Amino acid sequence: MSLKLYNSSTRNKEVFKPINDGRVGIYVCGVTVYDLCHIGHARSTIVFDVLARYFRARGYDVTYVRNFTDIDDKIIERAKQLKKAPKELAQAFIDAFYEDMEKLGVLKANVEPRATDYVEDMIEMTRTLMDRGYAYTEGGDVYFSVDSYRGYGSLSGRNLEDMRAGSRVAVDDRKRHPMDFVLWKRAKPGEPQWPSPWGPGRPGWHLECSVMSNRHLGPTFDIHGGGRDLLFPHHENERAQSICANDGEFARYWVHNGFVTVESEKMSKSLGNFLTIRDALKKYHPEVLRLFLLSKHYRSPLDFSAKDVAGLQSGLVRIYRTLQRLNDLLGPGGEEKTPSGSVSNASGEFFEKFCEMMDDDLNTAGALGLVFDKVREMNRLMDPDGNGAVSQETLSRLKNQRAQLLQAGNILGLFQQNPAAFFEQLAAPSRDVNTDEIEALVEKRSQARAAKDWALSDAVRDELKDMGVILEDGPQGTTWRLDV
Repeated sequence: MSLKLYNSSTRNKEVFKPINDGRVGIYVCGVTVYDLCHIGHARSTIVFDVLARYFRARGYDVTYVRNFTDIDDKIIERAKQLKKAPKELAQAFIDAFYEDMEKLGVLKANVEPRATDYVEDMIEMTRTLMDRGYAYTEGGDVYFSVDSYRGYGSLSGRNLEDMRAGSRVAVDDRKRHPMDFVLWKRAKPGEPQWPSPWGPGRPGWHLECSVMSNRHLGPTFDIHGGGRDLLFPHHENERAQSICANDGEFARYWVHNGFVTVESEKMSKSLGNFLTIRDALKKYHPEVLRLFLLSKHYRSPLDFSAKDVAGLQSGLVRIYRTLQRLNDLLGPGGEEKTPSGSVSNASGEFFEKFCEMMDDDLNTAGALGLVFDKVREMNRLMDPDGNGAVSQETLSRLKNQRAQLLQAGNILGLFQQNPAAFFEQLAAPSRDVNTDEIEALVEKRSQARAAKDWALSDAVRDELKDMGVILEDGPQGTTWRLDV
């Protein structure tokens, strides 16, 4: 089955055909680093992390570019409030971004450019646009003229005249059209600035992604991604200036993820429901958050509710308990999972169906449904008669199915922990866990059982139960997990 992606530009689901066979170039708009990342940033970053993982699993040579906006009005204003240099502030939040995303299992992109490293290129693109008649200067600012490009509005499906008539904000009288956007901003006193042919200033926000994508992927590349909120005006403006300056098609496929609300309301600091990744991680295991953010199709809106997250947590616990049982029955399974999660490394009906779901516009919701179905089936196979007896044929079947499950998990960025470590971390946000003490008590009970001191064995089990520890006795010995 061919991989299909919904292309925002054509408003259709299309078969993905790369420009160069076996290679794919992806550019995703990254964060503006003036604050901690919130749960909406997490969704977008995880969606495109999975897209890149899946392309690699299908054998593509992926060049994934995700930028940082490290200079803009919000950064300058926040730096003033905190009495820091904009560069210092930006670096602090870039560091915070990496910390948060590492916890969520997000892999680094191949290239992670920062806007301030490409200012000279941005000046050159602005000069090109002016020379070609697509831009004009007014009082030290340079604007792109949307009237000069007939294709303006085609990405977002908007009409220029309707936008002119519907403009509700006071229009800068220096602009020739209300939708004209800034390419170069003249510097205000005390702001970061760079010299340019139009006077000291800094580049406009829309310009940076055009320059960085062109530098690392060329004037025409495969996929441009980002949140739905970026479709207009940011991506519309990017596309217009890039096509006019570079004589390229720019991105061939535009992929946008849906919005995230919190308890059915738009996130807002004024409403008190602004949920940062760090706040969420204080309450939930990172894989619980990742599972939740992949539980709906990426283009669908997603409401972050405590009830729904709890439901997904219970589901993830069931999966890890199944993996723990499989480890007891078959031995550890980590060797069956390769770093690439390559499609060719796991064969079987489940994984084929999983890939069919992923091929259908990255349908992670459908893929996860298959995962939960498979886990239920594996649990039945592990105890077919209720007496724990499993045939050699069934053991071989279970080993193959575990390999397929772990490969699917590697593409999704899930099931990456040893089950015992998962259960320990799952409980960490809510209580302190002394692993050494628990292990010592488990060993004490095992020795009591070996000596047939059932009274002591039961007493230790009760003590562990009071600590929130559940024991499970199996053929390979006793394992424990936290009651979550």
